[in-house]
Amino acid sequence: MTNPLLHDNQLPVFSEIKAEFVEPALNQVLEQAKKTVETLLTNMTEPTWQSLVLPMEELDATIDKVWSPVSHLNSVMNSEELRVAYNACLPKLSQFGTELGQNEALYKAYKDLAEGDSYADLDLAQKKVIDNALRDFRLSGVELSKEDRDKYKQISQNLTALTAKFEENLLDATHDWKKHITDEALLAGLPESTKGMAAQFAQREKLEGWLFTLDFPSYMPVMSYADDRDFREEMYTAFATKASDQGPSAGKWDNTQVMADILSLRHELAQLIGFDNHAQRSLATKMAQSPEQVLDFLNDLATRSKPIAEKEFDQLKAFSQETAGMTELEAWDVTYFAEKLRQQRYSISQEELKPYFPEDKVVSGLFSVVNRLYGLDIKERTDIDVWHKDVRFFDIFDEQGELRGQFYLDLFARNHKRGGAWMDECLVRRQTEEGIQTPVAFLTCNFSEAVGDQPALFTHDEVTTLFHEFGHGLHHMLTKIHHAGVAGINGVAWDAVELPSQFMENWAWEREALDLISGHYETGEVLPQDLFDKMIAARNFQSAMVMVRQLEFSLFDFRLHLEFKPDQGDQVDKILAEVREKVAVVKPPLFNRFAHSFSHIFAGGYAAGYYSYKWAEVLSADAFSKFEEKGIFDRATGIEFLQAILEQGGSKEPMALFIEFRGRKPEIDALLRHTGIAA
Repeated sequence: MTNPLLHDNQLPVFSEIKAEFVEPALNQVLEQAKKTVETLLTNMTEPTWQSLVLPMEELDATIDKVWSPVSHLNSVMNSEELRVAYNACLPKLSQFGTELGQNEALYKAYKDLAEGDSYADLDLAQKKVIDNALRDFRLSGVELSKEDRDKYKQISQNLTALTAKFEENLLDATHDWKKHITDEALLAGLPESTKGMAAQFAQREKLEGWLFTLDFPSYMPVMSYADDRDFREEMYTAFATKASDQGPSAGKWDNTQVMADILSLRHELAQLIGFDNHAQRSLATKMAQSPEQVLDFLNDLATRSKPIAEKEFDQLKAFSQETAGMTELEAWDVTYFAEKLRQQRYSISQEELKPYFPEDKVVSGLFSVVNRLYGLDIKERTDIDVWHKDVRFFDIFDEQGELRGQFYLDLFARNHKRGGAWMDECLVRRQTEEGIQTPVAFLTCNFSEAVGDQPALFTHDEVTTLFHEFGHGLHHMLTKIHHAGVAGINGVAWDAVELPSQFMENWAWEREALDLISGHYETGEVLPQDLFDKMIAARNFQSAMVMVRQLEFSLFDFRLHLEFKPDQGDQVDKILAEVREKVAVVKPPLFNRFAHSFSHIFAGGYAAGYYSYKWAEVLSADAFSKFEEKGIFDRATGIEFLQAILEQGGSKEPMALFIEFRGRKPEIDALLRHTGIAA
């Protein structure tokens, strides 16, 4: 059988991709890429866009075409065989990437192009591609001595292996723990939908009764509704100690040493290329100008939020004392009593909203929202090869009928799929010899699946998550830039990349939009006005507590990478404790090992960059305030956002694009108003 990863198909043929094909395919494209670079440099008389940048872009695309589906499958259909193949490829990719970044002849060719006569004739996006490339060469250690370049290469390979190990430990620890229950009395307080899902899980494992897991759709309802305090404590303990030295699988998939090694190597790498620490190295590709600016921004938000968060927590403690005689509120009680207090104050729960958000209505309603904003027409296709029966595929057309993008939608939690929600690139928009390559996105979530005869019903939180990921998807798919390095999300400063995603979330709260995305699964009735009023009234319930929790993550991440000292042993617990002392209002138990599952910073792209969520929220809230002024479906404003932000990708600095849309620099007022902190 020929290798499906090397077929010239437009889209991956997922049903034919097996673990045994992965390494041979990657070996072949990397070998070919090395020869291409060699030939390119040997034959080049004068570097131009056509003779240098385009062939390098083509080379990247050939590797991505093999690696993108493999990397995606490793996240959504993980198996022992695939994992072995994936891990065997990581050092090869890392080595190739580092060698390319340290190729002095290639670096010189880009420098000559930037200083040559033809540079002046290039458009802004092309210049940005070249400027970014020169920056990345320097960040890859191209100007180091031979000895230091070798050291850089080794560190990079080790880091790649360690971040993959972190993610594997987390996946294994999450899916290893299960709670099998046969006594229905233990399920008191749980919604019928949660019990139905747990019964479905048990049946699949050929068990009587109910089965609970640490996947979010199973975990969160237990923490929110289960009356049995011991059950909540057991589940919280398992969740809060995943992949650590504590809890039910203590030491089995322990990330403690993995984290220490990652931090140490990041620090060493940053110092090797002339930065004091990894936080400074991280800011080289971000909007924020200095560590001080980031810390001032986060500390300012903390100063504004913490007094309100303390009041909110005091109210929660008083409520639990009053209603249940609780003298001490433990971590596994907080979500439970918060839900009870929310229901008492606003007579509303996530569970009550679920019947109004069936999968098909939410998805088609989301498409209606973007149709009204940008004139897009989204159509499902059923002739595309996918990796799981639940995965759907769609085409996006603009008002002129042009195909602008395509995406896979994988909504439900399942075994062998990593947790969380994300957008990833399958194909990037770029100019090829055949024409413009259509961008294709992977949109992945971990929502509650359908139970029994009912369709899948989403919580409003899940609806908001879907809007968030779709915002990332639109940023990737609607770009009009033809150069892969700055098309879509590529080349966008990391602390601005969350702007389009957080921006989209706003429509999940607007009456006009909710009329499009809600419809009771039995009657079709849109969300009733009284439920909508309660939902809006409850929107900022404990929002300061939510704010300080996000600030805790952001400050912990940034300080950890800024203050790291290689000779001081474990700094994770120390810095986390200091940050919690300063900003947290809920003090978790000593066995809590939150950092051990913080994959955003230890396995994702957010190291010393988790603050980006809050940073970009200032941008997104301010951008949305223009729609609040003009009308949330004002087409002219929608087209302005499309043209200024979504279509231009990373071709200009994010501040310039924001000013192009908003007419001024961003202001924090809208964020403070939206989160209720201004009040």
